[in-house]
Amino acid sequence: MTLSENDLWLLSYYRSSEINGALFFGRVARTVKTGKLQAEVTHHFADEANHARYWTECVNDLDATPVKLRESYQDQYLRAIGMPANLMEVMAITQVFEKRVIGQYRQHLRVPGLHPRVRETIERIMLDERWHVQYVRDALRDMESRYGAEHIAATLDRFTAADQEIYAKTLAEYGDRIAFLGEQAP
Repeated sequence: MTLSENDLWLLSYYRSSEINGALFFGRVARTVKTGKLQAEVTHHFADEANHARYWTECVNDLDATPVKLRESYQDQYLRAIGMPANLMEVMAITQVFEKRVIGQYRQHLRVPGLHPRVRETIERIMLDERWHVQYVRDALRDMESRYGAEHIAATLDRFTAADQEIYAKTLAEYGDRIAFLGEQAP
């Protein structure tokens, strides 16, 4: 199978976003206090790096080379909301982002005729993404005594609204490249 230009771009976009996720969580892992959360963030950092590798291998197996992209989805987040001010905000934005990733991958899995190699890669990554959502949700719950449940909920609402704007902007900017995903939406 030869990847179409749009398929290659999208898989490269996924790869680029995973690389940025790994770099981000690598920095976070260096700042978190020793303990359970540090171990989980370090695990998350390694997962993101592996996901980038999985996408590289997938593209290579489909006789292509990943395209070097200037931006990833996370770059748009940082421009829209700035750097998180504390660890709670890091976890909150991660929760929102990971849910977006799972939704995007689920949508991609519904594409008729999806190449089995792409499906295998997405399904492999989804196992980790589900764990990311779970450990981040637990971390946010553990932070309620420090930040307050209402403040955390408001932060999640703020970041969810930002995510919706960023996703709409992404669709407007790259919609022609990923239109085939929208055609499969329920």
